[in-house]
Amino acid sequence: MVSEHLHCEDKREYETKSGRAGPGNPTSPRHSVRKNLDFEPLSTTALILEDRPANLPAKPAEEAQKHRQQYEEMVAQAKKRELKEAQKRKKQLEDRCKLEESIGTAAQIWNQEILPNWSTTCTSRRVRDLWWQGIPPSVRGKVWSLAVGNELNITHELYSICLARAKEKWRTTPAPSLETEAEDAGSSNRESSLELIKLDISRTFPQLCIFQQGGPYHDVLHSILGAYTCYRPDVGYVQGMSFIAAVLILNLDTADAFIAFANLLNKPCQMAFFRVDHSLMLTYFAAFEVFFEENLPKLFAHFQKNNLTPDIYLIDWIFTLYSKSLPLDLACRVWDVFCRDNEEFLFRTGLGLLRLYQDVLTTMDFIHMAQFLTRLPDLIPAEQLFQHIAAIHMTSRNRKWAQVLQALQKDPERGSPVLKH
Repeated sequence: MVSEHLHCEDKREYETKSGRAGPGNPTSPRHSVRKNLDFEPLSTTALILEDRPANLPAKPAEEAQKHRQQYEEMVAQAKKRELKEAQKRKKQLEDRCKLEESIGTAAQIWNQEILPNWSTTCTSRRVRDLWWQGIPPSVRGKVWSLAVGNELNITHELYSICLARAKEKWRTTPAPSLETEAEDAGSSNRESSLELIKLDISRTFPQLCIFQQGGPYHDVLHSILGAYTCYRPDVGYVQGMSFIAAVLILNLDTADAFIAFANLLNKPCQMAFFRVDHSLMLTYFAAFEVFFEENLPKLFAHFQKNNLTPDIYLIDWIFTLYSKSLPLDLACRVWDVFCRDNEEFLFRTGLGLLRLYQDVLTTMDFIHMAQFLTRLPDLIPAEQLFQHIAAIHMTSRNRKWAQVLQALQKDPERGSPVLKH
């Protein structure tokens, strides 16, 4: 009954739109046009296959045959497309099932075998291989916490104290103006950057809509960043920190996220960038260029020819640990191995990205390369990127990353733009 009713509704709607007369519309404008026609085309199929109306000359046999052949070809192509799409959907479903099964198996291994014996298993070859494949989301936060460690000995109680101090500061600080913001940016009292946090949170993963005002994680992100500015007033808030804190919030409880956040930012590379230590930043760039020239000499020469220096694209990558530059799932995989290999992997990832896109980059000029690297493609195949990262060798003249960096720190003149003999 329902289908019959819908059919009648559709029929009446069709008659109304097409101007055909119905029982209640005997004077339809089209009624006089159609009254002598027995044939009403309802689809392109009808136009191809049906005979012409009685008041028109009949189709020639050749034309009728041609139309039938065209129709059969259309049907065959439609079936072929449908079959291809069905096969594609089936493969996607199979791949998704395989991925979910592998993640479930990996999570079981991490939970039952690795995490309970962390100190003895974390450096084994088997665990390092599992680490490279990506940590299952269900255990990612725990693994990150253990790998980052807590050298600063921050407790949950200390977080609560810093948060209370931040809230008091917010309560007593007047709303910022353009003038006060400019003063805050250069102020020696970095706690004044508390208000700048509000301006930056709205720009943090806007596509997720969870950290913005009214979102479920807005207050949590605000709290962690505010507490940090009180914990480290000498550093304060620097643009880019919100992305790091947001990624941690998605994987850890609030207090544990704060502990991991403070310890991550305390690492030499992150501290150099967030405290804007120009000398040390240049040293990191010089070390990066050593391995850039070693691994990708053709692209390196092209960058030099166009005067494209690492600071143009690396700063944003390092500041946010790729969380702003890469799709979130892929950024988390980069974080997985970064927690294992420390700062060296950040620069290795950068070289992996350059290797992945070197064919495109070598055809570009300065402007287009800079635009491309500061706004990477939205879709970056994870396995493909990690294959390119794996192909990057972090040794130069038998020296590893740490040794090259140390040599450059001792003698900075040797490392600009590349480490010389």
